[in-house]
Amino acid sequence: MDDIVRQALAKWPNVPHCTGWLLLDRRGNWRMRDEAAQAQGAPGEPIRHEALLGFIHRNYEADARGQWFFQNGPQRVYVELVYTPWIVRLAVDANGALTLTDQAGGTFTPNAAWLDDEGGILLTQAPAGEREQPRVAALHDHDLDLFSEHAEIAADGQSGAFHWRSDVTLPLQAIARADVGARFGFVASPAGQATAAQAAPAPDDHGPA
Repeated sequence: MDDIVRQALAKWPNVPHCTGWLLLDRRGNWRMRDEAAQAQGAPGEPIRHEALLGFIHRNYEADARGQWFFQNGPQRVYVELVYTPWIVRLAVDANGALTLTDQAGGTFTPNAAWLDDEGGILLTQAPAGEREQPRVAALHDHDLDLFSEHAEIAADGQSGAFHWRSDVTLPLQAIARADVGARFGFVASPAGQATAAQAAPAPDDHGPA
């Protein structure tokens, strides 16, 4: 978390939370949802401002209930998740090894792989602490062809294997998309469940102060 955010929290500790205004889509794009977008159930406009995107990534985390938020100064902006809290891209580096990178630009090292009932691929990363949940990410749909080049999927679409490294093969486990949030401890739509769930104005979309 940025120091400027910690200072704002200390100065204004009781600013109401904001829900509904920020969304992470299935391809890892952050979207700002105004009142019209919320009323229509639309995803909202993609955020393009590089400084704001960096600010969101540095201050993105989950609360004890598994609700993900962006700490915008003293205000906690809860995030609507189209699927998982993280979206990863699969690529091949200059040495021919596979790499996974999350929407914040961080390295993602999988320890398990999952195949959902809609054909999506999920990957988990071991938690940093004993009490934490594994970090779960959905693979960007543009990378499914590359994934298939390094995987074997059974005819029934419910099992298989992902060859992550020459010496690391991850079994593909079946999971229903509807069960993913509960299985990995996150809330896809935290609106109305925040600890201070008053309505609040939209977050400032012009970048960090």
